[in-house]
Amino acid sequence: MKQIKVGIMPLKEFQAYTRAIAAGKRKRKRGEPKIWFNSMTSLAQVLSDQNRELLTLIAEQKPESISELARLSHRSQSNLTRTLKTMERYGLVRMKTGARGRKQPSVPYTDILVDMSIRDNAQTAGHPDPSIP
Repeated sequence: MKQIKVGIMPLKEFQAYTRAIAAGKRKRKRGEPKIWFNSMTSLAQVLSDQNRELLTLIAEQKPESISELARLSHRSQSNLTRTLKTMERYGLVRMKTGARGRKQPSVPYTDILVDMSIRDNAQTAGHPDPSIP
């Protein structure tokens, strides 16, 4: 069972967080999310019920191409391509070039853990940098 932890952090805080890491002023702590969304809305869009079903379908059926996945999922190939690109950008899907140059999706995780606070600010125990205002 391979898990990935996702978190929610407003864009300005995320930018400060990544700048601090790039400048060597902070290190990513063990157990921090590896994938960040800037809002609950964006997380809900990417991990909608339909998209989680798609992740399950990819993990179980291991389609050889996006065309095959379109047939299996009963979704249009253009819609599916956009969805997969978004999921790939977040690291939830991996795309590799398979047989005859076809793009083959795979899911690298069996579980997605969501790390979030009910508070809307950085002063929470699970936040990577509680000192960010």
